[in-house]
Amino acid sequence: MIFLVDGHNLIGKTPGLSLGDVDDEEQLVALLDSACRRLRKKAIVFFDPGAHSGQTDLGSSWVQVRFAHGKADDALVAYLEKQSDRAACTVVTSDQPLARRVRQLRGKVQSSESFAEELRARAAATKSRDEEEHSSPAEVEELLELFEARKTGKKRKAN
Repeated sequence: MIFLVDGHNLIGKTPGLSLGDVDDEEQLVALLDSACRRLRKKAIVFFDPGAHSGQTDLGSSWVQVRFAHGKADDALVAYLEKQSDRAACTVVTSDQPLARRVRQLRGKVQSSESFAEELRARAAATKSRDEEEHSSPAEVEELLELFEARKTGKKRKAN
């Protein structure tokens, strides 16, 4: 499965991102890259032409970035039309005219709001897991003492 993302539409629906930010596209791509890596799913983000048009280093192995020459909606639909398995594509947008066009092509649509909420929830869960997996400085010191004691054959001193 692949996500086809209406980039500027998703930025406008994602808490913490703003279309007024100079680096809004980079922020979205970083967020998508992190989510796609965890989900093991790819995404193609379509942006309208703008300040970053022609920039080729925004993407990653999980997220492709395409700046349209015209409207991003048209570029996204043109891409979808070329797909033999449209059911494997989920278009992320809250733009109702675009959503109608996608459904006419028998494509799936997920609203930008629900997708943004899923991104937020996954990011929070990952952060929580990461925090649980990290040892405190005291735990690290205790483990180092234990390993050193094993290495030298000495008994560990009691605290």
